[in-house]
Amino acid sequence: MITAGVVASSGDLSVPLVVLAAAAGASAGDNTAYVLGRRFGTRIEARFFRGERGRRRVQWAERQLAERGRELILIGRFIPGGRTAVTLSAGTLRYPWGRFALFDAVAALVWALYATLLGYFGGRAFEHALWKGLLLALAIAFAVAGGIELTRWLLKRRRAARPGD
Repeated sequence: MITAGVVASSGDLSVPLVVLAAAAGASAGDNTAYVLGRRFGTRIEARFFRGERGRRRVQWAERQLAERGRELILIGRFIPGGRTAVTLSAGTLRYPWGRFALFDAVAALVWALYATLLGYFGGRAFEHALWKGLLLALAIAFAVAGGIELTRWLLKRRRAARPGD
C-alpha cells in the first residue's frame, strides 16, 4: 500500500484511485473474514472454548463487542493481527453485519487514506530506511488507539460523576 503511495507521488498513479482501490480491497477482505467467522465460528467456539473458562472468555468478548464494537473495528484495522481477530470474532459472535459493514467501511477508508498518504509524502524519506516508516506507522496507530481510549475513559468518568446517573 505504501509502495502505491510512493508510485503515486511520482505522478504515475492517481492518489484518489489508489485510496479507493485500497479501501475496497481492505473492506472486501474484512467482510470475507466476518463471513468466515459467522459460518465456521460456532464450530471453533464449541471445540476450543468448552467448559466454564471458555464460556467466560466468549462472554467477555461478546461484552467487549457490545460496548466498544465500533472502536474495536476501527482500531483493529491499524494493529497487525488485530484486524483478523476483530473481524473473525465479530462474525463468530454475530455482531450485526450492518453495523460491522459501516464501521469497517470507515476504517478501511481511513486506513487506505493514511497508508497512501504515508507512502505519497513519506515514500522518498523512507526509501532507504523502511523501518522508519514502519515505526511512524505504528506510532500513529498507537496514538489513535490511545486517543480513542482516553476519550472513552474521560467520557465514562464524566458520566459516573453526574449525580442521578
